[in-house]
Amino acid sequence: MKKHIILYFIVTLYSFALPHAIETFVKKSTIPKKDMAIYIKQVGQNAPVLAALNETTLKTPASVIKVLSTYASVLKLGFDYRFPTKFYTTGLLHDGVLDGDLIVKGFGDPTLNSKDLEKIVQQIKAKGIRKITGNIIIDRTFFRVGTKNSSGFDENPYSAYNAMPDAMMYNERISTICITPKNNVVTKKGQDASYEVINQLKTVSQPCRGRYSWPGVKIDTTQATPKVYLKGKISNHCGKQNICQVVTKPYLSFYYALKDKLKREGVVVEGNMRLRKVPQIAKPLFTHYSRSLEEIISKTAKKSNNLYARHLLLTLGAHVYGAPSTLEKGRRAVEQILRDNGALSQNGLQIDNGCGLSRTAKLSAKMLADMYDNAYNRYGERWMQTLSIAGVDGTIKKRFRGSVVKNRAWMKTGTLKRTKNISGYVKDASGQLYEVVILVQSNRGNWRASKLQNDIITWLAKRKSTAHTNESTNEVVIEPHVINAKYYVQAGSFSEVPKKSFLLKIERMGLLYKVRYSKKHKVLVGPYAKEEDARETLKNIRAKVNPQAFITKL
Repeated sequence: MKKHIILYFIVTLYSFALPHAIETFVKKSTIPKKDMAIYIKQVGQNAPVLAALNETTLKTPASVIKVLSTYASVLKLGFDYRFPTKFYTTGLLHDGVLDGDLIVKGFGDPTLNSKDLEKIVQQIKAKGIRKITGNIIIDRTFFRVGTKNSSGFDENPYSAYNAMPDAMMYNERISTICITPKNNVVTKKGQDASYEVINQLKTVSQPCRGRYSWPGVKIDTTQATPKVYLKGKISNHCGKQNICQVVTKPYLSFYYALKDKLKREGVVVEGNMRLRKVPQIAKPLFTHYSRSLEEIISKTAKKSNNLYARHLLLTLGAHVYGAPSTLEKGRRAVEQILRDNGALSQNGLQIDNGCGLSRTAKLSAKMLADMYDNAYNRYGERWMQTLSIAGVDGTIKKRFRGSVVKNRAWMKTGTLKRTKNISGYVKDASGQLYEVVILVQSNRGNWRASKLQNDIITWLAKRKSTAHTNESTNEVVIEPHVINAKYYVQAGSFSEVPKKSFLLKIERMGLLYKVRYSKKHKVLVGPYAKEEDARETLKNIRAKVNPQAFITKL
C-alpha cells in the first residue's frame, strides 16, 4: 500500500511538470520522457518556471557546452579582449640586415590566417628589416597540447571539426587544395611545403554528377611529410573545387606562408624554422592582435566552431592557472570562473574538451539555464546576440526560416549520434523572454528530437503572456494571458523574501506564480478565470507545498 502511495505522489508531481501543450508534443514525439530534459523559465532571478522535466538529470551536452567557455571567457577577459601574437628579434639590425633570429610566440589566437600575413609582413618591413640571417623561431609553449592534428572523435578524422588546438594556430589547421577539373590542375592554396599533394585524377567527358562530381581523397600521415592522394575519375565539366582537410601542423604552415610572403615583399630569410621558447635575450619587435573576443565567441556559438571552443578553454586555463595551459587547467578554470560569478549552482558538471565532441561531458538542463540567466542579467542583449539567431544566422538559420520563431529565438544547438540538444532564449508573442533548454538523448532518431524542440519553441514564440515588475520586490513576474482571470491560490505569506527552496517546490509542479508585497511577501499561484480551476490547483499546493494554502481574489 505504501509503495502505491509513493508511486501516486511521483506520478502526480510528474504530471504537473509540463504545460498541457508541451505534454502533448512529448507524447506525439514517442520519445520516452526519461530520454529528455526540459527546462523553460522566465528570465530573471526567482522568476517563474514554465516547464520542468528531469531538469537536474545530467545529460550529454554535445555542442551546447560551448556556451560555458564563451561566457566564462567574457567574464574573465571581457568582450574587447584580443589574442596577441608577439614578435621578437635577437641579434643586431644594421643597414636592413637582422643578424639574428625572428621569433614568433603564439598565445592561442584561433583566428590567425593567411589574410593576417599582409599586416604582419608590413610591420616587419616597417622596422627596417630587409634580410634575416638567422632562423624563424616559433614558440608554441603557451599550450601544452601535444602534436596530434585530429581528435579522431569519429570516422572523419581529417574533417575540420576534428582539428586539435595549438598555441601557434594558423588557418584553423586546415590545408586547402584547389582543383580545376577542366584542365586537371591541382594546386595548394598558399605556399606550404609541410605536406605533398599527389594528383592521380583522371578527367572524363561525363556529366558532373554522381561518382564523377567529386575526387576521391586519401591521406597518408605515416611519413614525416604527409601526403594527400587525389584519386578516381572526375568530370571535366565540373567547376573549381576546394578540398579542405586537417593534414599538417599549423606552425609549419605558418612558417612556410610567412617565409614566402616575406620573400615576395623583398625580405630574405636565410635560415629555417626552429621550435624553441623565446630566449631571455630576445627584444620585443611588435604585437599582432586578433579580432575581438566578442567576434570570436559569436563565431564559436553561431557556427559551432570546435577549434575556437578548445582554444577558449585552454586560454582560460593559462589566465587562471598560468602557462603552459593544459586541458585539465582549462576545465578547472571554466568551472571556477562560472562558480565565482554565481553562474553555476549545481554540482556534477563534466566539461571534458569544452567543444562537445565528447561522450563523457555532462551537464543538466537547469545548470545550463542558470548560466543563461546569469549571462543575460549581466550583459543583456549584447550576450544574447552572440548566439545563433533563428532564421537569420548560424546553425538555426535554416531551421526556423519563414516561421514565427524567426528573430524571436537566440540559441545554441548540439548534435551527436543519438543526441539532439538546443538551448538559449525565446521571446513569446507578448515580448516576454524565456530561457529554454531541451536536451534529448534517445535512439528514437534525432529527427524526432528536432521536431519536438521545434514544436515547443514555436508554441512558446506564439504564446501570449502578461509580464510586469513587482516594484516592491523588484521581481519580474508573469501571468498567463487569461481574460477576466481573478482567482489565485495563496501558497504562503512571509515577513522576509520567500526562500528559493519554497519557490522551487512550486516551479517543479510547472505552475506560474508571483510574489506580491503588502506588509508581507505573498506567494500567489495563478491566475485562474474559474474558481474550480483554482480549487484543483489548491489541492496539489496543500498536498505538496503548504497545507494552509487558500484561494483568494484580486
